[in-house]
Amino acid sequence: MKTVRILLITVLAVFLVLAGIIELFLLYMPDAVSGYYRVEAKRLTDELRETGTCDFSKYPHLTGIYTEGDGPLYETSAHYFIIENDGKLYRVEYNPFTRNDLILKVSCVLGLMLLLLIGLLLYLRQHIVKPFGRLNEVPKELAKGNLAVPIPEEKSRFFGQFTWGVNQLRETIEDSRKKEISMQRDKKLLLLSLSHDIKTPLSAIKLNAKALAKGLYRDEEKRRNAAESINTRADEIEHFVRQITEAASQDFMQFDVTVGEVFLSQIAEKIRARYAPQLSMSGTAFEIGEYQDSLLSCDPDRLAECLQNLVENAIKYGDGRKIELRFDKMDGCELITVSNTGCTLEEKELTQIFASFHRGSNAEKQSGNGLGLFICKQLMSRMGGEVFAEIANGCFEITLVVRLA
Repeated sequence: MKTVRILLITVLAVFLVLAGIIELFLLYMPDAVSGYYRVEAKRLTDELRETGTCDFSKYPHLTGIYTEGDGPLYETSAHYFIIENDGKLYRVEYNPFTRNDLILKVSCVLGLMLLLLIGLLLYLRQHIVKPFGRLNEVPKELAKGNLAVPIPEEKSRFFGQFTWGVNQLRETIEDSRKKEISMQRDKKLLLLSLSHDIKTPLSAIKLNAKALAKGLYRDEEKRRNAAESINTRADEIEHFVRQITEAASQDFMQFDVTVGEVFLSQIAEKIRARYAPQLSMSGTAFEIGEYQDSLLSCDPDRLAECLQNLVENAIKYGDGRKIELRFDKMDGCELITVSNTGCTLEEKELTQIFASFHRGSNAEKQSGNGLGLFICKQLMSRMGGEVFAEIANGCFEITLVVRLA
């Protein structure tokens, strides 16, 4: 706040210095304004001499012209001068506009501008700078994990939505943390339970194995029963291991989807606005094909997220020559295809690319975690749609199938 105060004072000081310079310039400038009426008087005299009449509207500094027939020629409180034309005297009154009048008017304008500037600076300080200052510590506390940090409510139209959004972010992080803690606790209990359950069949396997190794079972039937028991217990252990694997791999991400309706044009324009400038600067041809606008049944934000993932992959793994969006309709669905040139992925890998943490053979030199297509698959499934990929003419093409509303 101290820096802002210094800035405000500096702005006012600069304005006052400039205003002072203007005033001094006006104060010492030649008093040329007062001579304007003399020029107009000369023109008026010439017009009277040539035509015998005059158009008074052409002389803004002159306020009136009178003859002896209008009354005493020299009795008036106004500023005037006498001119003669064809032996006839005229009294011409004028407005003696001087430099002081100009200075006064300029001073009034500068004073009004000063008041407006002060009002504007105070408004900015009250409605933008102060609210922003009150929010300065919030991101730091959230980064430290302090989700209980108080977020001041702001009624300002500049920060009202911002504080509401930060509160939503905090609540989302807190909710995610609670879910994660609950999930970790459940997984830990599950692992402990399964570890305990494994001990029983493992002990039986060890006992039967030792008995077989020492030749304690002389009867062939008993040896066969012991072997079958080992096999049964091994199946139990395999089942428990499968449960552990599933517990370790499932629910590591949350996919909340709220299905609604959105026009295809809104999604297409959102992607165009997001990527067209960026790809234009990098020299990549970005084409969005023709489409017939339609109403889609989906979560608009999640569908946009899927398309962004696909375009990001096209940028990352393509050769940078061309990225294209194509549209088609089939069986009550909208097909949105993202295609990029320069595909180096092998055909046999297409069945694996939607698995979590899977990275293709073309991803060796690119950073990533192998979750982009997995996320797309999960989101499209929850929206009642589908996603599939293919390689055609050296291009990698991935298509989202979205239900029409």
